[in-house]
This record gives sequence, structure tokens and C-alpha cells, in this order.
Amino acid sequence: MNGREMLLLYVTVAFIPDILGFPRRIPIGGLFDSDEMIQKAFEISIKAVNKNFTAAQHAKDIFLIPKTEKINKNAFQVANIACELVSSEVAGIFGPQDKSTASYVQSMCDTLDIPHIVARWDSEPKRSNVINLYPHSDILSVFFQDLIEEYKWKEYAILYDNADSLIRMNRLLKLPNTTTINAKVFHLGSGLNFRKAMKEVKMSEYRNIVIDCSYNILASVLEQALQVGILSEGYRIIIASMDLQTLNLEPYKYSGVNLTGIRLIDPESSTVQRILQFRPLNWSLPNGSHLKVETALAYDAIQLFASGYARLRDSIKGENFKALFCNGTEIWGHGFSLSNYIRNEQIHGLSGMIKFDTAGFRSEFELDIVNLGSQGLQKVGKWKTNFGFRWKSEHRIPGIDDEKSLRHKHFLVLIALTDPYGMLKESSSIMTGNDRYEGFGIDIIYEMSNILGFNYTFEVQTDNAYGSFNNVTQKWNGMLGKIIADEADLAITDLTITAERETAVDFTTPFMNLGISVLYRKPTSAAPGLLSFLGPFSTDVWLHLIGAYVVVSSLLFVIGKFCPVEWTNPYPCIKEPEVLETPFTLLDTPFLVIGAVLKAATGFAPAGISTRSLAVAWWFFALLMGATYVANLAAALSTKSVVWSFKIVEELAFQQKIKYGAKEGGSTLAFFRDSQHPPYRIMYNYMMDHKAEVLMDSNEKGVWKTQHENYAFLMESSSIEYIKQRKCNVTQIGGLLDSKSYGIAMKKNLMKRLKFNYFNKIIVF
Repeated sequence: MNGREMLLLYVTVAFIPDILGFPRRIPIGGLFDSDEMIQKAFEISIKAVNKNFTAAQHAKDIFLIPKTEKINKNAFQVANIACELVSSEVAGIFGPQDKSTASYVQSMCDTLDIPHIVARWDSEPKRSNVINLYPHSDILSVFFQDLIEEYKWKEYAILYDNADSLIRMNRLLKLPNTTTINAKVFHLGSGLNFRKAMKEVKMSEYRNIVIDCSYNILASVLEQALQVGILSEGYRIIIASMDLQTLNLEPYKYSGVNLTGIRLIDPESSTVQRILQFRPLNWSLPNGSHLKVETALAYDAIQLFASGYARLRDSIKGENFKALFCNGTEIWGHGFSLSNYIRNEQIHGLSGMIKFDTAGFRSEFELDIVNLGSQGLQKVGKWKTNFGFRWKSEHRIPGIDDEKSLRHKHFLVLIALTDPYGMLKESSSIMTGNDRYEGFGIDIIYEMSNILGFNYTFEVQTDNAYGSFNNVTQKWNGMLGKIIADEADLAITDLTITAERETAVDFTTPFMNLGISVLYRKPTSAAPGLLSFLGPFSTDVWLHLIGAYVVVSSLLFVIGKFCPVEWTNPYPCIKEPEVLETPFTLLDTPFLVIGAVLKAATGFAPAGISTRSLAVAWWFFALLMGATYVANLAAALSTKSVVWSFKIVEELAFQQKIKYGAKEGGSTLAFFRDSQHPPYRIMYNYMMDHKAEVLMDSNEKGVWKTQHENYAFLMESSSIEYIKQRKCNVTQIGGLLDSKSYGIAMKKNLMKRLKFNYFNKIIVF
């Protein structure tokens, strides 16, 4: 064979693919907006295909030629660029991500029969030449309904930012109409300040919240939710974004919130790791957790296109690509077939198994359910279309870390020698270590250590300072100061949970609820008054007695004057006296009547029947009244009247006789400092003006001063109740001034907080 024949053979072999089938060098267009990672994934995927690193083995020997263009939201510019692409003989177009510009490109591709591949959420998917790798919107809505029902939420709030969010949540919005579920929708609002809507959610007392917003504002939404307080213990949050794992969630890991997220990309998948670790692709990503959904779908889109094109090439005789024009009538004859081949492909990509249903939508996919804990996002289960949920066996108590993480840990626990929370144990033998102490707080730590398996050492706060903020030094003192400075791990005593203290340390759930009240000496009996003998009878009775006395005296005086028998000879020696006298004179008659009551002798007695009858009636009346008086007097003497110096705390503010105070630097004093109630403001000013005299550095000194001086000590009701049982001369005056709680203090964002909370509830309740 001569050289001329060899040249002819070479040319023939070289052009066989163009004669018998599609060319192996395939131009593919890409339209990209602001997200550079999507364009990078597009180009990386093309590089993988060209290096035969593909998801489908049959898609070998295919060489893709990228033709990319940057666009903005100008419709005229997008139209010109798209027309230039189709005139450059491309076999398909990828993108763009923007909904408004994508709709124009989709319309053009439908007209020219060119496959249009996208990777974005579409609220209105419809059958056409468009191939969308994003999970179908209706199926995503079904997933959120399944998740709410799986969690058995009976009420929840939805925070959203646009109409697309409502479309995704449409099944959740319909649930209250068909079941007993209660739901409410809150719009995040425009701009970058979402706190108003979040405060409304917090005020509504919904504890189950679904947050659906665009990825661009998700970080700000979470940050502001933490500031407002709905990303805290007691709240259960579902984040609808599938890109949650790409955010920095470090600030929220110790907030106590039960936060659930979803993801389409499993960074632990062997497929994901194999693709990201293939060096020639140069992803420049630390790991799969930083891979966003649309970026991964852009990579998968090119892999799917290459696989579908290979099927088309192997199945039918093709032709070279033609230049098409937007204003022309010619279409690509194999474009519709290529779209169908692509839809019929099934490959494993970064987003899992990619397959389309008979309508051409990606309605079958798998989502991971992740929960935020101290180690970050952890996979707790998965959901698959038509199969539902499958949970990991250890996913039983959401938000509670493995309790073994506290085993054999050692904590320094601060206590104060305040009865009954911490006391020195009375014993005849010498005790050391933790055995020296007893009390309610001591027992709580002991029981928790038995359950959680940690070790501890008690340390007494010698100055009994629990912790207050010094505005001059800008530092906390007392127990809280030591915890902040890492000199101690926990603090337990009658330590009140306040908003100010919660800015510096964390508290467990309360182990006791109480309020402020007043400790004061028991009231003494009143000294008998000058007229206390009048006490047995009321004023009306005394007036009636006086009236009866006057009437009886008057009647005896008159009857005695008219009764002949009562007129006698005053001088018995004179037998025929000229004058007779009667003893019933104006002075002697009242004395006779009163003598019957007082049992006094009068020297004469009635002689006539009429006077004797009246006297006997009066004597019986006097006997009954006397007995009644004696009985009432005995009862009055045995019942001591109590004198209350004051009955409510507000009375202290408007008097000068009784001194009053509280523990210096304690939460009780802070309550009066922060109160806007006028009497409480007066009391606080009084205590600060007489600081050295009325503010105590411990509860014990306050109790002693109450017992021995005219002093009222303001303290917690639980401590007052304990003291009353042991000190018989003091009592509680009035009701509670506020409502507060005691908790165990620990360092801010301590990872063990959730476990302490959980087991504290078990022990106390």
C-alpha cells in the first residue's frame, strides 16, 4: 500500500463517526448569573466527562466543549446571548438559575427542540424540553407534611419570606383545615431585620416552628432568631433549606434548641467522597458539607446529559449539529429524542440516585434528616419517596447527647452555707471532703452524679456572694465570677435565675419555684387597756343595762313612796311618831339597785309586796347578767389580741419605725432596684441610703437581726418557710412580691447543659 492509499484510509477512518453517527465532540452551552460555584461545577463535570470519569460506563469517548456566558437579569441581553449560543451549534443549554430569565430560555429551547437542563426549584413544573434535576415541588411539600405528622406536632408556626415558601408549605397550611392541628403563618418582612416577626412568634407561645426562607438570608435569620430567643431550649425548629449544612452552625450548637434540618447531599456518601477526592477535578472544597444543592445538581446535570447523549449516539444514526436561529423556522431533528433519552437515564450522582417519573419530573429521591447537637449536624434518619421515614435506632431523645460523654468527668461545684441548700453536717467524728456537707442542693448534685456518672468536689463560697455585675470594673463577682473565669464548673444554692445573670452564665431548668416575701418577728399580744373591763359586753348592751338600771331605780323610788308598808317609824322608842320615813330615798334607792349587781349590803330591804316583786325580778336579771359578764370576760382574757406592725410589704415604704433590708448583691435587692413600682423604688432608695445598717452579707445575719431587733428581712419564700420551722419567733408577712426560680449555674454554652437539664427534671419532678 503506497502513501496515497494510506492517506485516503486515514481520512476515511477519521470521518467515519461523522458519516455514520453523531460527532464525539459535543458543544454544550451554559448560562450563569452571580453564583460562580455553579459555573465551576458545570466546568468540572465537563472535565470529568472528557477524562472518562463519568457516572455511566457507556458514556466513554465523549468530549464536551463548554460554551459559557455570564448574564444578568436584563431580558434583552439574555435573549441575544441565548440566540448566539444556539447559532453556535450547541447540543443543549444549561441554566440559568434565575426564574425570570430561565423562562425565556426555556421557551426558546422548546421552540427549537434543544434540550434545556436546569437545577433550580420550580414552583410550576411542566412537561417540555426542560430537564430539571431539582426535586419536584409537590413531593417536597409531601415530605414536610410527613415530617410534621411524624413529629406529632399539634400546633406550629411557619416563618416564610416569599411566595415560593408558601408553595413549598402548602400542605402544612392545609393541615389545620382537615385535622385538629393549629398553625399560624408569620412573614419575615422585607429588608434584613426579621426580629419583629420573630418576637411575634415568641409572644404567640408557639414552640414548634418551621422556617422556610431563601439561602441568601438564612444565616441572618438564624442569627436574629438566637438573639430574640426562639433558638433556645424549649423550641423545636425545622429548617426547610437543603443547604443548612453549608452554614456555620457553631453559635447554635449549645443553644439548647432542638433543630432539625434536611439535606439532599450526603457528605458521607462514597459517591460524593469519590467525586470530590478525584484530584484532576480540583473542587477546592474542604469536604462534602460545603457543597450546596444547586452546585451539586449542576455537576450531575452534565453527567446525565453525557449519559443520555451516549444512548442517543449508540441507538440512531446522527448528523453534525446545525446552527439554529431564533428567527428561523428550522429545528434540531434529534433534540426531542435526546431529551427523552436523558429523562430515561438513571445515574448515581452527588445528589444521590437521579431518575425521572413518566411525567419527566424528579419525584423519587431521598432526603437525610439531620439534628443539631454538640458535634454539629448529625444524621438521625432518612426519608424516601413511597417508603417514608427510617430512623437510626439511637435517635430516641432528640437533643440529648450520649450520656457516657460525662462519665468520669470531674466538676468543681460551688456551694454556699445557706440552710437548707448547703450546710455543714453535724457529726461527732471528723469528716473530710464532700462528706462534710448536707442539704437540698447537695442531694441534687449527688443524684445527678449517680445518673450521669461524673465526679465532683464541693467548694464553699466563703463570702456568700452569689454574683452581681460591677458597673465600675465591668466584671461579675461571687460564684458567677468564678464560673466565668473558669475557676469553677457549677454553682448550686438558692441562686435565682435572672435575665441579667443569664447574659453571663447558663442555668439548668429550675429545681424550685418561689418568690420574694418578708421575714419578721411574730406579733405580740396587746397590753390591756384602761377600759378593757368593758370588753365582755358591746356598747349597745352597756347602754341597755344603764337604761334598765335607771328605770328600775326610778320605779322602786316611786313605788316605795306610794307603798304604805315602806313608811316606818324611824324611832321605835316613840310609840306614836308624828312623822314616818321611807328608806327609798333618791340616794338609797339607786344604791339598792346597784348593790344587787355588785352583791353589796345596803342596810335595808323592801318590805312591801310590790317593791319586793320588783326587787326580786331585778335580782334575777342581775344574776344572769353577772354570770354572762364573767363568762365573756374569761373568754376575752384567754384569747389574746394580736397586734400586726404591718400586713403588706408596701406599708414598710411609708413608715419610719421598722427598719428593713435584704442581702447585699443578691437578686432580691436587684428586684427592688429594677422595679418601677413606686413603693418598691422608695424601699430601694431607703436600703441604699442606710446600706451599712440594713443590708446583710448573709441570710443568717439577716435572720439574727430580725429576731433581736425591730427589723424586717426581705428574702426568698422557700428560705422563709425553712426558717419558720426552726425559729419559732419569726414568721412570713404578706404574700409573694414576684415569681422566680432557682437553677444550677454553669459556664455559658457548656455542652453538658442539655444533659443537666434533662436529668434535673427527672430528679426534681
